[in-house]
This record gives sequence, structure tokens and C-alpha cells, in this order.
Amino acid sequence: MRSPPSRSGANRSTSAEFPGYLNALETDKLFSFPVHSAKALQQAKRKPMDSPRTPNASPAAPEPVVYIVDDDEAVRVSMRWLLESVGHKVQMFANGREFLAGADPRGPGCVLLDIRMPYMGGFELQDSLHAAGFRLPIIFLTAHGDIPMTVRAMKGGAYDFLEKPFNDQELLDKVGGALQVGLREHAQAQASSQRRDLLKLLSAREREVFDLLIEGKASKVIAAELNISYKTVEVHRAHIRDKLGATSVAELVRLGMSESGKRPD
Repeated sequence: MRSPPSRSGANRSTSAEFPGYLNALETDKLFSFPVHSAKALQQAKRKPMDSPRTPNASPAAPEPVVYIVDDDEAVRVSMRWLLESVGHKVQMFANGREFLAGADPRGPGCVLLDIRMPYMGGFELQDSLHAAGFRLPIIFLTAHGDIPMTVRAMKGGAYDFLEKPFNDQELLDKVGGALQVGLREHAQAQASSQRRDLLKLLSAREREVFDLLIEGKASKVIAAELNISYKTVEVHRAHIRDKLGATSVAELVRLGMSESGKRPD
């Protein structure tokens, strides 16, 4: 077991940016040339270059966590020292039960997971996470790996599989890749949650109109199918755009497809 390296040089990177769930559409704008007052021109001469505006800062993404789940304390501590030495946030657990009781798998991160442990082994924990809808990338670790075990891990959706003893740099590389996947999965989950919250703002009739709109049906067709007037459909469409923050039918279609699990082209 190695002694812990100094953490004084650790460089922790905790922020990440993610795109919103709707792609903004560009709109054509006419250029206008404002007429400045003499006072404004004098001020411009005194201060020829204003510092650019700082845009509203988006909320920082939560810091990803590397969860170590292994019944060997020496292995847990050694991996924690290694991972913390390069700035990763780490939490340790001795088995699957402890992990489920103490971890928050809703946030971004990844799991370094031993296969053979008392109370709850690695595969059982993997099944429990999937059943609960959590999508943390899992890197399986074992000192007794074989081909069937590897196949089972990968078919279960594991990110990777490492046999002990492993190279430190190889572990760091795989953890780095798994965390990128974890951050992306977390961002997608957050965007899906926001979309669901927006759609809940629609009334029952507005949702009916929305569902028909994203099928590509015109307002006259929607009016006939719902037995309402064309004008009423147009009013509902305006309310839908306002509530969902969409500027076009194309954005509504993208929102509807993503909400149903389909990927727009």
C-alpha cells in the first residue's frame, strides 16, 4: 500500500457547461444606425472602448463524484489517494448495501465497483441501479476476472472492466472517460426533467393540440379533429409557444420527440 501523495498541487476542475434543451433559431434582423446626442459622442470620445458585458452566469454543474465500492480497505484507500491526487472527489463504500444507503447516484459521477463482496456484490448492485433508473457509468474491478464475467458486465451496460492489479495511469484514464460520460448523462437527465416540467404547464386541451401539432397536422385539421374552431386552435398554439418558450413549430417538434424518447434528425 502506497503512502498518500501530497494534495498541494491538486488541480480540481469542477465546472462544465451544457447546452439547453431547445436550440435557438436564428432570426434575420435589420441593422439600424442610432443617432447619438452630442453628449453621448463626447462620452464616447472620453471612453472609446467599453468593457464587454458579462453575460448572466449559468449555474455551475455539480461536481462529479468517483464512488469506490470495494470490500478491501487497503484497495479503497489506495485508489482514493490516487484519485484525489489529481483532483477527483471520492466517496468510499465497503459493499453495495452501504453504497445504496449513503451515496446519491442522481448526481454526475462514476462507480469503481468490485464484483465479489459480502452482502451485495457488484453485479447485484449494477442491477439495482438500473432498476432504479440511475445511469452512473460503472468500471468493474476484480482480481478473479474471466471471459464470462467480462461479458456479463459489459452486457449489463458497464463502461469498462479492469483486472487487479491494474496500472495507475490506466485507471486514471478510464475514470476520466467515465466521468465525461457521467456528466453527459446527468445533463441529459436534467434536460429531460426540465422538458417534463414545461409540458406539465399545458392544459389538457393544449396538450391535445400540442400532440397533433408535432404530428405535423395543420390548424384546420386539428380544429376538425378536436371539434373546435380554427381561431381557438390558433389561440392554443400561441399559449403553447409562450409556455414552452418555443418560437417555431420545429422547436415544438424537437421538444415532443425528445420527450417521447426519439432523437430528432
